[in-house]
Amino acid sequence: MGSIVVKNVVKRKSGYLYYVDGSGNVCEAKMSRGGRKKKKK
Repeated sequence: MGSIVVKNVVKRKSGYLYYVDGSGNVCEAKMSRGGRKKKKK
């Protein structure tokens, strides 16, 4: 399990997933949902 080293370093956008790759870079990937809310039935 990882731990938080520094908070609020990256400006985050809605609908994107942020992670640290093997080289230690912060990467941004679009989420499959795109940040939208689920429809109510």
